[in-house]
Amino acid sequence: MINESYILKKPKIQTTSVVFSSPHSGRNYSESFLADTLLEKPEIRASEDAYIDDLFSCAIEYGAPLLAAVTPRAYVDLNRQSDELDSAIIKGVNKNSLNPRVISGLGVIPRIVSRGRNIQSGKITLEQANSRLKKSYFPYHNKLKEILEQTKSKFGQVILIDCHSMPKGSAYSAKESDGKIPDVVLGDRFGSSCSAKIMNEIRSVFQDYGFTVSYNIPFSGAYILKNYGHPSMNQHAIQIEIDRSLYLDERIVEKSESFKGLQNKLTKVIKDIILVGK
Repeated sequence: MINESYILKKPKIQTTSVVFSSPHSGRNYSESFLADTLLEKPEIRASEDAYIDDLFSCAIEYGAPLLAAVTPRAYVDLNRQSDELDSAIIKGVNKNSLNPRVISGLGVIPRIVSRGRNIQSGKITLEQANSRLKKSYFPYHNKLKEILEQTKSKFGQVILIDCHSMPKGSAYSAKESDGKIPDVVLGDRFGSSCSAKIMNEIRSVFQDYGFTVSYNIPFSGAYILKNYGHPSMNQHAIQIEIDRSLYLDERIVEKSESFKGLQNKLTKVIKDIILVGK
């Protein structure tokens, strides 16, 4: 199923309570949006979780659905609350001095991309901002909510795997005593979005296949985990951040020669994660 906001890939028969979501891998940049930006296309793609949807695409072969964004993160950030509006980029919005994400330029309509580079000069109107949300934000979340509810109804629980990537070295603060910087950061908002049992099982899967894994540091999860992760209601959500340098040429934002090798390795990981939900 293809929508302006998302692509939903479904297995012939869903056989697991695990659902995969890739909210930041959208790469459909309209000509009008690119014409308004101050940045070259590789620069504006710096905040994109490029090709993460491709890395996890094998999920449907093992019975799990995958919902992937079409909308780029630089246009609308699907991992933010819909009211996280930035007065520095949107006319007619009250200044939000209490929200650190909005203040830093990373609201639901982003003002900046990686390394603090402004996406455009000037502001958009509140009407334009609401149009973006209506076209791109709400359809994605409505579909994700629907999938999670259907999965929980069928299996008695649901495990949302929220798939992301991180720039090389961004997990430096979580490096291990032997100097290794994590390949993967797993987040559950410090236990509030997923049961410890499920988190430990998924962390073990990554470690069993040789990945160095950090837990909640430096990324614990944002709006999607907060909104959809309710362990007491048998609804679990885990965020996965994968080091982009393992599969991506970050300079040009294209797949590197290592992409296929990592994809093959992740196929085994994904297969075992799906088994956790059976």
